[in-house]
Amino acid sequence: MFKKILIANRGEIACRVIKTARKMGISTVAVHSEADKNALHVQMADEAVHIGPPPANESYIVIDKVMAAIRETGAEAVHPGYGFLSENPKFADALEAAGVAFIGPPKNAIEAMGDKITSKKIAQEADVSTVPGYMGLIADADEAVKISGEVGYPVMIKASAGGGGKGMRVAWNDEEAREGFQSSKNEAASSFGDDRIFIEKFVTQPRHIEIQVLCDSHGNGIYLGERECSIQRRNQKVIEEAPSPFLDEATRKAMGEQAVALAQAVGYASAGTVEFIVDGDKNFYFLEMNTRLQVEHPVTELITGVDLVEQMIRVAAGEKLSITQGDVKLTGWAMESRLYAEDPYRNFLPSIGRLSRYRPPAEVAAGPLLTAGKWQDDAQPGETAVRNDTGVYEGGEISMYYDPMIAKLCTWAPDRAQAIEAMRIALDSFEIEGIGHNLPFLSAVMDHPRFVSGQITTAFIAEEYPEGFEGVELDDHTLRRIAASCAAMHRVAEIRRSRISGRMDNHERHVGEDWMVSLQGQNHAVRINADRDGATVAFDDGGKMRVTSDWTPGDQLAVLEVEGTPLVLKVGKIPGGFRIRSRGADLKVHVRTLRQAELAALMPEKAPPDTSKMLLCPMPGLIVNVAVEEGQEVQEGQALCTVEAMKMENILRAERRSVVTKINAGPGDSLAVDDVIMEFE
Repeated sequence: MFKKILIANRGEIACRVIKTARKMGISTVAVHSEADKNALHVQMADEAVHIGPPPANESYIVIDKVMAAIRETGAEAVHPGYGFLSENPKFADALEAAGVAFIGPPKNAIEAMGDKITSKKIAQEADVSTVPGYMGLIADADEAVKISGEVGYPVMIKASAGGGGKGMRVAWNDEEAREGFQSSKNEAASSFGDDRIFIEKFVTQPRHIEIQVLCDSHGNGIYLGERECSIQRRNQKVIEEAPSPFLDEATRKAMGEQAVALAQAVGYASAGTVEFIVDGDKNFYFLEMNTRLQVEHPVTELITGVDLVEQMIRVAAGEKLSITQGDVKLTGWAMESRLYAEDPYRNFLPSIGRLSRYRPPAEVAAGPLLTAGKWQDDAQPGETAVRNDTGVYEGGEISMYYDPMIAKLCTWAPDRAQAIEAMRIALDSFEIEGIGHNLPFLSAVMDHPRFVSGQITTAFIAEEYPEGFEGVELDDHTLRRIAASCAAMHRVAEIRRSRISGRMDNHERHVGEDWMVSLQGQNHAVRINADRDGATVAFDDGGKMRVTSDWTPGDQLAVLEVEGTPLVLKVGKIPGGFRIRSRGADLKVHVRTLRQAELAALMPEKAPPDTSKMLLCPMPGLIVNVAVEEGQEVQEGQALCTVEAMKMENILRAERRSVVTKINAGPGDSLAVDDVIMEFE
């Protein structure tokens, strides 16, 4: 077995590999750019080597710099994580020439299956059903438009070397095909150093289901069930689960056997993933094979008890697989929510800055992974599991140079409904301040009836949130639970204030019992009857709710029980009440005396400033180009400029017909959120 490995990656996946290596008694080497000198993976590793400036194409994906770090530290093997150099055959070549083991598949498998065009051809030759499309190289935008018309709209324009949603566009007409081709080409060159593009038919209403395979160099191969990855935004997975709520055992077996056969046809040896599109009749079509560890691998680990990173290391060291297909059992259900540094209220645009507060929920161990003795960290055992794979910490910076993923929050439970409920509580318990993040959206999905029912497709987000995410309107029952909780919390805070001010001497009767709670446009007159164990909150319609908690004024997280069921609230102080965040909603909850409520109803509301005649920068980013001039008339939907942030190009368009009166920024300018790019008449 190896004594020292180098992780040629950063962030949460580098931290994830380090955890398993540590359990196996293997020392680790981290590499880092200047921007990551204080990163968590650098702190966790036994050694760390600086390899260049912040941009990935000047550090993490420069093979010579990584090889120099290997020579400097004497690492015997390299784990590439995902992205960066993980599917680069030239990197595998360089390692082989240096006598260093690659913790991944052989070079020929990377070349055959890592390239989407080549893998499609191999799949077709092996009589694997594939999505119709054009697998040849496309020279320019004109050819892309011609091919798109021949394939038939809608089409998917994809980077051959792509992954993680980068370099992918859906086009519904010639104009979108032309724009999408150029944007995909630019993103592919920037992210992967390979700008080849191909086009395939975009299958509407599909489910994205993938099979995890594991092969060794001795001819053994198994599949470890499937993952449902249909909740996607901009072709980027957001929520994954295992197993799929859609597949039956016969379809699972057929997909698994086909995936293993395809892997073995190219001499695959390591962990890999074969992705399929599955239609409503359970017909499945090969999409691509990822010759690396997937972002969503934890859900497979949680339902099988198999540590995939450990298996990759053992295979790379020449060992045979210690498990057979008959040993693989799928137990319970696992969910993964990808926590991104992006603002869901601004069409999910990237956010950067300092994590002024970062408090994930406590990890809890349960299920097959605990039974197998492979649980990471110091989690305590429980009936449901909570796992958080992350690469950041409180006080750390979210950089504009890399992928915006902050963490992967996972839950496991005996069945799907319990796994969803565990995820709801875990999301509510996750405290993040300082940047925009998608926690509210993740919570909203977990409560969405269509998601809960399992009737999902890759079009779920586009269909259910066609105008973008605008927050959550909570149902009446949930609002009453929050109202009762805030009333009880306000009473505790009032007692504390009275004691500090000297207005009372431990006689709680001096604090009033009657209050008006206002939230989300509702007003609830309540009376609080408190005792040592909690408070009973009576509503004016005769309903009552029992609230218990050990919340202390000033705590930013309140863990309560309301009518015997858990409720977790993020709590902030505002004049006359609380800012409450729960289940995807962000509420101002005012708790007032009845007289205060009468007076508050007479107060005018402050109107927001009018920015309708301005184009504001929706995210911190770099202006790539400006497509209009001052004095030019623009039409609704016309491209105005392109902003690049976190390796993604974002085209900003006119919302209505108007005339450009002033342009305040040009190509190369770095802008902050809400900087004015241009103005209109």
